[in-house]
Amino acid sequence: MNLPLLLSIAVAFLLGLSTSFSAAGSERPNLLLITADDLGLQLGCYGDNAARTPHLDKLAKRSRLFENAYVAQASCSPSRSAMFTGLYPHANGQYGLLNAGVGFQLHESLHSQTLPALLKQAGYSTGILGKLHVGPENVFPFDVRIRSDTRDVVATTEKAGDFFRKTQQPYFFMANFSDPHVHGRSPRPPKEAFPTQYKGIPREPLKVGQVPPFPFQRLDHPEEIERITQYYNAVSRFDEGVGLLLDQLAKAGHAENTVVLFVSDHGPPFFRGKTSCYEGGVKVPMLLHWPGVFDSGDRTEALVSTVDILPTFLEAAGIENSRSLHGDSLTKTAGDANWRKTLATEFHYHGSSPFFPRRTIRNERFKLIHNLLAAKKSATERVDGDAAYQLAMESDGVSDATRAAFERAVNPPEFELYDLQNDPWEFDNLAEDKDHQAVLRQMKQALVDWRKTTEDPLLTEDGMKRIGKFEQRKKK
Repeated sequence: MNLPLLLSIAVAFLLGLSTSFSAAGSERPNLLLITADDLGLQLGCYGDNAARTPHLDKLAKRSRLFENAYVAQASCSPSRSAMFTGLYPHANGQYGLLNAGVGFQLHESLHSQTLPALLKQAGYSTGILGKLHVGPENVFPFDVRIRSDTRDVVATTEKAGDFFRKTQQPYFFMANFSDPHVHGRSPRPPKEAFPTQYKGIPREPLKVGQVPPFPFQRLDHPEEIERITQYYNAVSRFDEGVGLLLDQLAKAGHAENTVVLFVSDHGPPFFRGKTSCYEGGVKVPMLLHWPGVFDSGDRTEALVSTVDILPTFLEAAGIENSRSLHGDSLTKTAGDANWRKTLATEFHYHGSSPFFPRRTIRNERFKLIHNLLAAKKSATERVDGDAAYQLAMESDGVSDATRAAFERAVNPPEFELYDLQNDPWEFDNLAEDKDHQAVLRQMKQALVDWRKTTEDPLLTEDGMKRIGKFEQRKKK
């Protein structure tokens, strides 16, 4: 066979591949990942009667709602790193906040293996609105990065609409809103820890007296209630932003060919919430709208995690994954008897200190928390200006159970065991209860097995020193 003929065959073959890939690409769905900043289960669709979230409730009615969804770590950068990599922070390197000043960032081997990188390699356009907050940021191959005041939900979603209309499909777009994160520095008393209104939204904000204490705190103090009320108004503003964003998607004509996944990066910025391993910090809302895959209004009790986001989106895009991940596609929660029976969370740092590492595991009913440096260090008493711990310790009328839970959160024993069926917000530690020792042993073994399977560096003294050194570096 002569050279010209060989070249002609090769060109025809390559053109055929190109045509085939293009055709397949035109059928692949767009992917929209929506994240809230510091939102727990304060949504109507999750049974919160105080929440005003009509747009997310509407999305829930046409999505699969995950009743037991968890973040990998209840701190912004580590949590988002798990979404981007399908790996827990202990394996991906983002142990604490990107802006902690001590060099927290993804391991170099993962720079080309993030969700936007893998999708871009497969022919997807990529865009992001708002915070990225995982390092190093310059290795994330977003074609469009929209920097905006994402608390201004009207202007922000109009910019997202421009992306939807002008970007070649298929695309991956990550929409990150500021709410309901605290607004700047959080003063005490909380005059405007969370803006009651921002650019006129919400139009009819909730007032003090309309919102109860958080169930994970049980602290009915005027100062805390004022702060919580502000928080719920920030949640309403986020909900308005989601509604406007989905309207823009529909106006672009992409509503029917877009997989939409909504999740929060962790729970509320309140004591026993954000930066903890308690349910108030690690349990989050998650909705997945996938036309033709999940039924509208479907709900599941399957144990799922934000490490499942990357493999889910790769499956939606038709991308085979050969790497070993900690997560799995959420499509397998639809009647798969082999879906996980236990689920883990963890903690290392928030900022640069304290280094107070924790590991947790839960099954259908029980949850174990292992505080790796118990009796050697204390956890933080505050998060983002919330004075709940001080209020509980100094005020009259606070129950003994609340005070005990608050004190345990700051100075915990090595192990905490909770019956989530009867004690969903973890006020009664059963680790020393004689009737629960068999459960305790079972949960301890399950946690050790998970740590070994995921190659947790904190299983060794050298690993503890290597990750703990970031705190030491800050003190110099």
